[in-house]
Amino acid sequence: MARSVALVSEESAATLGLRPLTARSVLASALLGEDPPELPVSHLVALAGLFGVSPNGARVALSRMVGAGEAATDGDGRYRLAGHLLERRRRQEASLRAEGGPWDGTWHLVVVAAPASPPAHRSARRARLAAARLAEHRPGLWLRPANLALPEDVVGDPELVRWSAVPDADPVALAATLWDEDGWATRARLLLAALEDRPTDGPEDLAPGFALSAAVLRHLQADPLLPGPLVGPGWPGDALRAAYAVWDARYRAVLRTWGRTVART
Repeated sequence: MARSVALVSEESAATLGLRPLTARSVLASALLGEDPPELPVSHLVALAGLFGVSPNGARVALSRMVGAGEAATDGDGRYRLAGHLLERRRRQEASLRAEGGPWDGTWHLVVVAAPASPPAHRSARRARLAAARLAEHRPGLWLRPANLALPEDVVGDPELVRWSAVPDADPVALAATLWDEDGWATRARLLLAALEDRPTDGPEDLAPGFALSAAVLRHLQADPLLPGPLVGPGWPGDALRAAYAVWDARYRAVLRTWGRTVART
Protein backbone atom coordinates (compact mmCIF):
# COMPACT_ATOMS: atom_id res chain seq x y z
CA MET A 1 0.00 0.00 0.00
CA ALA A 2 1.25 3.49 -0.84
CA ARG A 3 2.47 5.43 2.13
CA SER A 4 0.37 8.37 3.31
CA VAL A 5 2.15 11.47 4.52
CA ALA A 6 0.81 13.60 7.36
CA LEU A 7 1.81 17.25 6.94
CA VAL A 8 -0.29 19.06 9.49
CA SER A 9 -2.27 18.19 12.59
CA GLU A 10 -5.39 16.09 12.11
CA GLU A 11 -7.51 18.99 13.39
CA SER A 12 -6.03 21.45 10.87
CA ALA A 13 -6.29 18.92 8.06
CA ALA A 14 -9.97 18.37 8.79
CA THR A 15 -10.66 22.09 9.01
CA LEU A 16 -8.96 22.87 5.71
CA GLY A 17 -10.09 19.74 3.90
CA LEU A 18 -6.51 18.49 3.46
CA ARG A 19 -6.17 14.86 2.48
CA PRO A 20 -3.29 12.54 3.33
CA LEU A 21 -0.88 12.45 0.37
CA THR A 22 0.15 9.07 -1.01
CA ALA A 23 3.19 8.63 -3.22
CA ARG A 24 0.90 8.59 -6.25
CA SER A 25 -0.90 11.80 -5.26
CA VAL A 26 2.41 13.59 -4.68
CA LEU A 27 3.72 12.54 -8.10
CA ALA A 28 0.45 13.27 -9.89
CA SER A 29 0.15 16.71 -8.27
CA ALA A 30 3.76 17.51 -9.17
CA LEU A 31 3.09 16.73 -12.84
CA LEU A 32 -0.26 18.53 -12.80
CA GLY A 33 1.50 21.72 -11.74
CA GLU A 34 4.06 21.72 -14.56
CA ASP A 35 3.75 23.29 -18.01
CA PRO A 36 4.27 21.14 -19.99
CA PRO A 37 3.21 18.45 -17.49
CA GLU A 38 6.42 16.42 -17.42
CA LEU A 39 9.47 16.10 -15.16
CA PRO A 40 12.68 14.06 -14.95
CA VAL A 41 12.42 10.97 -12.80
CA SER A 42 15.23 12.27 -10.58
CA HIS A 43 13.19 15.39 -9.79
CA LEU A 44 10.06 13.36 -9.05
CA VAL A 45 11.94 10.95 -6.79
CA ALA A 46 13.56 13.81 -4.88
CA LEU A 47 10.23 15.62 -4.52
CA ALA A 48 8.57 12.49 -3.16
CA GLY A 49 11.43 12.31 -0.66
CA LEU A 50 10.24 15.59 0.88
CA PHE A 51 7.16 13.65 1.94
CA GLY A 52 9.05 10.71 3.37
CA VAL A 53 8.57 8.50 0.32
CA SER A 54 11.60 6.32 -0.41
CA PRO A 55 13.19 6.38 -3.89
CA ASN A 56 12.02 2.82 -4.47
CA GLY A 57 8.49 3.74 -3.36
CA ALA A 58 8.43 6.67 -5.76
CA ARG A 59 9.63 4.53 -8.68
CA VAL A 60 7.06 1.84 -7.91
CA ALA A 61 4.31 4.50 -7.83
CA LEU A 62 5.48 5.88 -11.19
CA SER A 63 5.44 2.39 -12.71
CA ARG A 64 1.91 1.86 -11.45
CA MET A 65 0.82 5.20 -12.89
CA VAL A 66 2.22 4.18 -16.28
CA GLY A 67 0.41 0.84 -16.02
CA ALA A 68 -2.84 2.63 -15.21
CA GLY A 69 -2.45 4.99 -18.17
CA GLU A 70 -2.00 8.03 -15.91
CA ALA A 71 1.60 8.73 -16.94
CA ALA A 72 3.87 7.87 -19.86
CA THR A 73 7.59 7.66 -20.52
CA ASP A 74 9.71 6.91 -23.55
CA GLY A 75 12.54 5.57 -21.45
CA ASP A 76 14.27 8.96 -21.64
CA GLY A 77 14.23 9.52 -17.91
CA ARG A 78 11.18 11.80 -18.05
CA TYR A 79 7.58 11.15 -17.09
CA ARG A 80 4.55 13.06 -18.34
CA LEU A 81 0.85 13.06 -17.62
CA ALA A 82 -1.47 10.89 -19.67
CA GLY A 83 -5.08 9.74 -19.73
CA HIS A 84 -7.63 11.09 -17.31
CA LEU A 85 -5.01 13.10 -15.42
CA LEU A 86 -4.54 15.26 -18.50
CA GLU A 87 -8.28 15.91 -18.48
CA ARG A 88 -8.07 16.80 -14.79
CA ARG A 89 -5.35 19.31 -15.64
CA ARG A 90 -7.63 20.92 -18.23
CA ARG A 91 -10.41 21.23 -15.63
CA GLN A 92 -7.93 22.58 -13.09
CA GLU A 93 -6.79 25.31 -15.48
CA ALA A 94 -10.39 26.19 -16.35
CA SER A 95 -11.21 26.46 -12.64
CA LEU A 96 -8.36 28.92 -12.15
CA ARG A 97 -9.51 31.05 -15.08
CA ALA A 98 -13.18 30.93 -14.04
CA GLU A 99 -14.26 32.08 -17.48
CA GLY A 100 -17.98 32.65 -17.24
CA GLY A 101 -19.98 34.66 -19.75
CA PRO A 102 -22.90 37.03 -19.33
CA TRP A 103 -26.13 35.57 -18.00
CA ASP A 104 -29.57 36.36 -19.40
CA GLY A 105 -31.51 34.29 -16.86
CA THR A 106 -31.64 31.07 -18.89
CA TRP A 107 -30.51 27.69 -17.62
CA HIS A 108 -29.07 24.60 -19.26
CA LEU A 109 -31.39 21.64 -18.76
CA VAL A 110 -29.89 18.24 -19.55
CA VAL A 111 -31.95 15.06 -19.45
CA VAL A 112 -30.52 11.56 -19.51
CA ALA A 113 -32.52 9.88 -22.28
CA ALA A 114 -30.92 6.46 -22.40
CA PRO A 115 -31.98 2.92 -21.61
CA ALA A 116 -30.71 1.21 -18.50
CA SER A 117 -26.94 0.97 -18.61
CA PRO A 118 -24.26 -0.74 -16.50
CA PRO A 119 -23.31 0.96 -13.19
CA ALA A 120 -19.83 1.87 -14.43
CA HIS A 121 -21.31 3.66 -17.45
CA ARG A 122 -23.80 5.56 -15.28
CA SER A 123 -21.06 6.52 -12.86
CA ALA A 124 -18.83 7.83 -15.67
CA ARG A 125 -21.72 9.85 -17.10
CA ARG A 126 -22.51 11.37 -13.71
CA ALA A 127 -18.86 12.32 -13.29
CA ARG A 128 -18.85 14.08 -16.68
CA LEU A 129 -22.02 16.01 -15.88
CA ALA A 130 -20.70 17.03 -12.47
CA ALA A 131 -17.37 18.09 -14.03
CA ALA A 132 -19.41 20.33 -16.37
CA ARG A 133 -20.70 22.01 -13.17
CA LEU A 134 -24.22 20.74 -13.69
CA ALA A 135 -26.20 19.72 -10.61
CA GLU A 136 -28.74 16.91 -10.45
CA HIS A 137 -32.18 18.30 -9.65
CA ARG A 138 -33.74 14.85 -9.66
CA PRO A 139 -32.63 11.50 -11.10
CA GLY A 140 -31.67 12.00 -14.73
CA LEU A 141 -32.36 15.76 -14.75
CA TRP A 142 -29.36 18.10 -14.52
CA LEU A 143 -29.36 21.91 -14.39
CA ARG A 144 -27.12 24.95 -14.25
CA PRO A 145 -27.31 28.62 -15.23
CA ALA A 146 -26.27 29.18 -18.84
CA ASN A 147 -23.42 31.57 -18.05
CA LEU A 148 -21.08 28.68 -18.93
CA ALA A 149 -21.03 26.79 -22.21
CA LEU A 150 -21.49 23.04 -21.93
CA PRO A 151 -18.37 21.03 -22.86
CA GLU A 152 -18.19 18.88 -25.96
CA ASP A 153 -18.39 15.61 -24.03
CA VAL A 154 -21.87 16.70 -22.90
CA VAL A 155 -23.01 18.40 -26.11
CA GLY A 156 -21.92 15.47 -28.25
CA ASP A 157 -23.39 12.70 -26.09
CA PRO A 158 -26.34 11.09 -27.92
CA GLU A 159 -27.70 9.83 -24.59
CA LEU A 160 -28.26 13.38 -23.37
CA VAL A 161 -31.07 15.70 -24.48
CA ARG A 162 -30.50 19.41 -23.91
CA TRP A 163 -32.84 22.38 -23.58
CA SER A 164 -32.53 26.03 -22.68
CA ALA A 165 -35.09 26.98 -20.05
CA VAL A 166 -36.13 29.72 -17.65
CA PRO A 167 -37.39 28.38 -14.31
CA ASP A 168 -40.64 29.67 -12.87
CA ALA A 169 -39.18 29.36 -9.38
CA ASP A 170 -36.91 31.96 -7.79
CA PRO A 171 -33.50 31.25 -9.36
CA VAL A 172 -31.63 32.21 -6.18
CA ALA A 173 -33.64 29.68 -4.18
CA LEU A 174 -33.24 27.08 -6.92
CA ALA A 175 -29.47 27.48 -6.95
CA ALA A 176 -29.40 27.12 -3.16
CA THR A 177 -31.13 23.75 -3.43
CA LEU A 178 -28.69 22.51 -6.08
CA TRP A 179 -25.37 23.61 -4.53
CA ASP A 180 -24.13 23.93 -0.96
CA GLU A 181 -23.15 27.56 -1.44
CA ASP A 182 -22.64 28.28 2.26
CA GLY A 183 -20.45 25.20 2.70
CA TRP A 184 -18.32 26.04 -0.33
CA ALA A 185 -17.91 29.67 0.71
CA THR A 186 -17.00 28.75 4.30
CA ARG A 187 -14.24 26.39 3.23
CA ALA A 188 -13.02 28.88 0.61
CA ARG A 189 -12.55 31.50 3.32
CA LEU A 190 -10.64 29.01 5.49
CA LEU A 191 -8.35 28.22 2.58
CA LEU A 192 -7.94 31.91 1.83
CA ALA A 193 -6.84 32.52 5.42
CA ALA A 194 -4.43 29.57 5.21
CA LEU A 195 -2.83 31.02 2.08
CA GLU A 196 -2.30 34.31 3.85
CA ASP A 197 -0.93 32.63 7.01
CA ARG A 198 1.33 30.04 5.36
CA PRO A 199 4.00 31.75 3.26
CA THR A 200 6.59 29.75 1.36
CA ASP A 201 10.12 30.96 2.06
CA GLY A 202 12.33 27.91 1.65
CA PRO A 203 12.52 24.17 0.95
CA GLU A 204 11.17 23.35 4.40
CA ASP A 205 7.87 24.94 3.35
CA LEU A 206 7.48 22.92 0.15
CA ALA A 207 5.77 19.86 1.62
CA PRO A 208 3.07 21.66 3.68
CA GLY A 209 2.58 24.13 0.85
CA PHE A 210 2.12 21.25 -1.58
CA ALA A 211 -0.79 19.88 0.43
CA LEU A 212 -2.39 23.31 0.74
CA SER A 213 -2.05 23.92 -3.00
CA ALA A 214 -3.74 20.61 -3.79
CA ALA A 215 -6.61 21.44 -1.42
CA VAL A 216 -7.17 24.87 -3.00
CA LEU A 217 -7.16 23.44 -6.52
CA ARG A 218 -9.65 20.71 -5.56
CA HIS A 219 -11.91 23.29 -3.97
CA LEU A 220 -11.83 25.60 -6.97
CA GLN A 221 -12.87 22.71 -9.20
CA ALA A 222 -15.95 22.37 -6.98
CA ASP A 223 -16.89 26.05 -7.45
CA PRO A 224 -20.22 26.01 -9.35
CA LEU A 225 -19.22 29.30 -11.02
CA LEU A 226 -22.68 30.74 -10.60
CA PRO A 227 -23.60 34.15 -12.01
CA GLY A 228 -23.20 37.05 -9.62
CA PRO A 229 -26.95 37.61 -9.11
CA LEU A 230 -27.30 34.08 -7.74
CA VAL A 231 -24.61 34.31 -5.06
CA GLY A 232 -24.72 37.98 -4.13
CA PRO A 233 -21.82 40.15 -2.90
CA GLY A 234 -19.02 38.61 -0.89
CA TRP A 235 -18.75 35.34 -2.77
CA PRO A 236 -15.11 34.35 -2.11
CA GLY A 237 -14.34 32.60 -5.40
CA ASP A 238 -12.49 35.46 -7.08
CA ALA A 239 -10.67 36.39 -3.87
CA LEU A 240 -9.45 32.81 -3.45
CA ARG A 241 -8.24 32.67 -7.05
CA ALA A 242 -6.40 35.98 -6.75
CA ALA A 243 -4.74 35.01 -3.48
CA TYR A 244 -3.76 31.62 -4.84
CA ALA A 245 -2.20 33.16 -7.95
CA VAL A 246 0.08 35.33 -5.78
CA TRP A 247 0.85 32.50 -3.35
CA ASP A 248 1.48 29.97 -6.13
CA ALA A 249 3.92 32.28 -7.94
CA ARG A 250 6.00 32.50 -4.78
CA TYR A 251 5.71 28.76 -4.18
CA ARG A 252 6.80 27.97 -7.75
CA ALA A 253 9.83 30.24 -7.39
CA VAL A 254 10.98 28.32 -4.31
CA LEU A 255 10.22 25.03 -6.04
CA ARG A 256 12.30 26.03 -9.09
CA THR A 257 15.23 27.01 -6.88
CA TRP A 258 15.00 23.69 -5.06
CA GLY A 259 14.72 21.87 -8.40
CA ARG A 260 17.94 23.44 -9.67
CA THR A 261 19.68 22.27 -6.52
CA VAL A 262 18.40 18.75 -7.10
CA ALA A 263 19.57 18.82 -10.72
CA ARG A 264 23.12 19.66 -9.62
CA THR A 265 23.34 16.74 -7.20
